[in-house]
Amino acid sequence: MIKNNILTLFTLVVLASCVSPKVYKELEAKYADLKSENNKLLKNNLAFSKTKTASDNELKQLQAAYEEAVAQRNKYQGDYNAAKSNLENLKNSYNALEKNSSASIASNSQKNRELLAQLEAKEQALAAENARLENLKNELENRSNRVAELEQVIASKDAAMTTLKNAISSALTDFEGKGLTVEQRDGKVYVSMENKLLFNSGSWAVGSEGSRAVKQLGSVLGENPEIAVLIEGHTDNVPYTGNGVLTSNWDLSTKRATAIVTILRENNAIIPENLTAAGRGEFAPVASNTTKAGKAKNRRIEVILTPKLDQLSKLLSE
Repeated sequence: MIKNNILTLFTLVVLASCVSPKVYKELEAKYADLKSENNKLLKNNLAFSKTKTASDNELKQLQAAYEEAVAQRNKYQGDYNAAKSNLENLKNSYNALEKNSSASIASNSQKNRELLAQLEAKEQALAAENARLENLKNELENRSNRVAELEQVIASKDAAMTTLKNAISSALTDFEGKGLTVEQRDGKVYVSMENKLLFNSGSWAVGSEGSRAVKQLGSVLGENPEIAVLIEGHTDNVPYTGNGVLTSNWDLSTKRATAIVTILRENNAIIPENLTAAGRGEFAPVASNTTKAGKAKNRRIEVILTPKLDQLSKLLSE
């Protein structure tokens, strides 16, 4: 639906402003690329989370199997020791009876042969169980090492995002209390700017104060080229009633997100391929639209910063 709205928007722009079809097609192709990259990042993030969960579950299963094998080995060892003790007792009885009765000697000899056979079977079972235990131990160590490696990479990414969050907070100190917040959650950094800092009502033109805030954010992003940047535009639930090329809150939120991208593009250190603009209209509120304060919070731009996960992808494919 976003694509259809944007196509309608740019068709009206072409009719109203005489923009060439070539520029329109380039913009449409750029949007499709950005949308595809965004979907790919979302799918990769979900796949990595599922794989880590699966690895943790496999590790728990191997640990349980290892403990079960240890218990079985100890049981066999106990049986073996008991049989060995019994054999020694019979040998002592055999030696005592040898002096008194050949019949008793023959009987004890048979029992000795039976016990020796049982003892040999126990030894074989114990050897097999020890071999299985060793294999489980090796597999457990390998799985533990892989999980530890994945956790180390994830921890490194989290640490890098914490550093990035602190750098952004420091760069935007001047805008504290002006509708700007910086948070870190789920391995990402979220920079939220209320519209009162950026836009006038119904407009997508960024004011001077908002432009300064976006440029200061861009200065930090330019020093972190391995970060994917998603710019989301949000509105409250009041229907758009302005005139001109826009027809809805979808259009307005998308236009505002694109306006932020335009300012960030002024910084040549930011890789354009890392930028994605999206409009979400009134459909992702962070507060109730029943109050004036809640509506103000919902009218916002969210800049979502995500680390590149190439290293995790390589580990998962090995």
